[in-house]
Amino acid sequence: MSSGIHVVTHPLIQIKLTRMRAADTSTVEFRARLSEVAELMVFEATRDIQTRPEMVRTPITDHEGATLARPIVVVPILRAGLGMVDGMLHLLPDASVGHIGMFRDEESHRPQSYYCKLPPHTHESDVLVVDPMLATGHSATAAITQLKEHHPQSIRFVCCLSCPEGLKQLSEAHPDVPIFTAAVDKGLNEKAYIVPGLGDAGDRYFGT
Repeated sequence: MSSGIHVVTHPLIQIKLTRMRAADTSTVEFRARLSEVAELMVFEATRDIQTRPEMVRTPITDHEGATLARPIVVVPILRAGLGMVDGMLHLLPDASVGHIGMFRDEESHRPQSYYCKLPPHTHESDVLVVDPMLATGHSATAAITQLKEHHPQSIRFVCCLSCPEGLKQLSEAHPDVPIFTAAVDKGLNEKAYIVPGLGDAGDRYFGT
């Protein structure tokens, strides 16, 4: 598995991401577009996922095809990461889902962990950690640090939006974890929100 930062610039993703950014996009549309972006991001995030041979019988003859070498676990960072799960499960219907709960202290902008529930087979799985936003990068860093205590076979981080500060933080803290993002925005404002960004993904998804 290659490490590094992968910016996914597919036109369909960029069109849907534009609708997510727009302030006048309704909660209903925001949810739909986030799910669709997550589904499309799966193609890149799993491009080098390991497979093993599988023999099947076609209507004509035997054929050696492929199946996943290991289970896949999708781990959203609560709460906004939940909005990416359904889209990913459209293409990964056999994947298990874990949850890591993080909230950001509004004074320090640092993450506080409040929940972690992972499938028992996480240690033998390839894991996709998902969160729409990679802002400061501290929540993603802390979530992956917590996840590594369960010794998964591989970890990939998937987001919709990122910025240089978050990419630097996460890639330096976990250089072995590849990052997949649909856009790299200018940076953070004084409240540690991505600019131009799309606002608070959790608030927009849940209508709060």
